[in-house]
Amino acid sequence: MSLLEKIISSAKSNLKAIVLPEGQDARVVRAAAEIAKQKIAKVTLLGKEGEIAGLAGGADLSGVAIVDSQNAANFSEYADAFYEMRKEKGMTPEGAVEAMKDPLYYGVMMVKKGAADGMVAGAVNSTANTLRPALQILRTAPGVKLVSSFFVMEVPDCVFGDSGSFVFADCALVENPDAGQLSDIAVASAKSFKMLIGAEPVVAMLSYSTYGSAKSDMTKKVAEATELAKSKAPGLMIDGELQLDAAIVQSVGQLKAPGSKVAGAANVLVFPDLNSGNIGYKLVERLAKAKAYGPILQGIAMPVNDLSRGCSVDDIVGVAAFTAVQAQNS
Repeated sequence: MSLLEKIISSAKSNLKAIVLPEGQDARVVRAAAEIAKQKIAKVTLLGKEGEIAGLAGGADLSGVAIVDSQNAANFSEYADAFYEMRKEKGMTPEGAVEAMKDPLYYGVMMVKKGAADGMVAGAVNSTANTLRPALQILRTAPGVKLVSSFFVMEVPDCVFGDSGSFVFADCALVENPDAGQLSDIAVASAKSFKMLIGAEPVVAMLSYSTYGSAKSDMTKKVAEATELAKSKAPGLMIDGELQLDAAIVQSVGQLKAPGSKVAGAANVLVFPDLNSGNIGYKLVERLAKAKAYGPILQGIAMPVNDLSRGCSVDDIVGVAAFTAVQAQNS
């Protein structure tokens, strides 16, 4: 059974409600039909019923709830609630109504009000547009300061990681984290790995240096982040700074970082910045023919996930399944 099959099976075991606000996109419409068909989640699609039917391409939408958000009975209630949340930030009643006309804001408010357990968007909208209403309405989870992202990587015929499964972070959101932010990403990513993969996280803080083999501001940042993460999560198996080969290859780990319980066994790889993280996941995806699921967001009070604008129907279905499992654990 593949990792995605396991995630889908978990999602089916306790159905959650997922809203897809981008009903103007044919991929999203067909993904909604597939989610309902496979009974992965209870799915709501935002948009006008006639337009959505025209995009379905023959897909069966009988199991999908279609909501024209601008004409919904609770539109005014949602706009009023958004105004109350944001009035101290300068929001006006008129501004709240305009914001709620955006299906992204309406979808997030559905999550806030309990009409949905999670939202998946980004097939049409940018990451910034997807994230903004989530932060304004849901905000960060208790005790969390930073929203970050990760990819779940499934590498075929791979002896490294957890039988080829990894979490890579952050590959899509936080551009150049400082040591404190990098430590937050590490702790959050370990929790996400445990929740989604079900195995114990082993976290490597990656660098071009291992244990001070090179010294620069960049390597010092990773070493400092490692110590901060250890103080924030004392029971976490984490080490750094480690080069990639020392992190995942046992023989190299023993050579470069003797005595480390992480070296050679890492399954959570924390990259020092967005350049390296984004390049790294795409290299593994393309050259190793790995499956890359994400970006999946972590740190928001309730699950909201972003899609690549180049996503396929299968990608949307997969991210919806991951979102449903996050909702089971939120």
